Amino acid sequence: MSYNDPDGLARLPLWRTFLAVHATGSLSAAAREVGVTQPAVSSQLQALERAVGERLFVRGARGVSPTARADEIAARLRGPFEELSVALRETGSGHVVEPPVRLGGSAELLAEVVVPAVAPLIADGLRLHVVPGVTEGLFDGLRSGTLDLVIASERPRGRALVASPLVDETFVLVGAPLIDRNVRAAAGDNAPPWAVAKAATALPLLAYATDVPVLRRYWRHVFGARLEVQPSLTFPDLRALRGAAIGGAGVTVLPSYLCRGALDTGKLVDLFPTDDPPINTLYLVRRPGSAERSNIAQVVATLRGAVADVVADER
Repeated sequence: MSYNDPDGLARLPLWRTFLAVHATGSLSAAAREVGVTQPAVSSQLQALERAVGERLFVRGARGVSPTARADEIAARLRGPFEELSVALRETGSGHVVEPPVRLGGSAELLAEVVVPAVAPLIADGLRLHVVPGVTEGLFDGLRSGTLDLVIASERPRGRALVASPLVDETFVLVGAPLIDRNVRAAAGDNAPPWAVAKAATALPLLAYATDVPVLRRYWRHVFGARLEVQPSLTFPDLRALRGAAIGGAGVTVLPSYLCRGALDTGKLVDLFPTDDPPINTLYLVRRPGSAERSNIAQVVATLRGAVADVVADER
C-alpha cells in the first residue's frame, strides 16, 4: 500500500530547508542552519521542485536567488513555521532560547553608539554577536547566513537582501583650537569658503584612507572644490582620527556623533559651520523574514530608536 501524504505534513522537513535557503540565499548556510549536508539540501530542493512542478531557486555565482513562486510560498509559510517552532520549543523546555543576534557595521558606530544603546537588552538576557567590517564583506555575511543585520552606508544590489533607511549622519570639518586659530589667521574672519578651503588644505590632513573619500566629499559639497592633497595620516578608524585631531595633528572630517562631545567641551572646533553639511544615509539591511525573530525585532527597534536618535544631528 502506498502513502500519498494527503495533508502534506510529511514534507515539513523539506519546507523547513526551503525556508532556510530562502532566508540565507545559500545552500551551504542553509545546511548549517538545519543541520544537514549541502548535498542533502540540494536533494530536498529537487524533491520540492518536483512536487511543486516548477523551479524555486536560480543558482548563481554568489548563491541562489528565489523565483517569484518561491517568494510567494515563503511569505505564506514563514509565519506558521515560526509559530510552530516557538510552540515546539516551549513544549520541550518551558521557555524559548533564541540564538544570538549577529549584527555587523562599522567599528566606530558599533562601539560608540550601538553597543551602549543595546546594553539594557543585554542585561535583560539578549545575546548579541557584533561583527565590525566593511560594507561588501558584511553583505556577504548576510547572504551566507552568518549575519542577521547590518548597518551599511549604501544599499545592497539585487533582491536577496532587504534594506531600509535608518538615519542620516552629518559630517563636520574639525580641528583642535590651535588648528582653528591657524585657519582663521590664514583665511581671515568671515572668510569665504574658498579661503577656508585653501587654509585648511595647507594643514596636515587626517584621513580614513589614502584616497581621502570623506574629505574629498566634504571639499566638493561645501567648498565646491577638488581636493588633491595627500593625507599626512591615514588610519581606517575614525576614532583614531578624532584622537589625532584632538591632539593637534591636523584637520579631519568626522560624523557629528563621533565629535559632538569633543565640540561641546572645546577639545575640537567646527572649522566651517554650515547650514548645508554633507550627509550620508545609513541603511538597515537584513535577510527577508529575519526580523520575525523576537530578539532581532528588539534590536531593530533599538536601532530605529536610540541609535538613530544619537546619530541624527539635532544641533
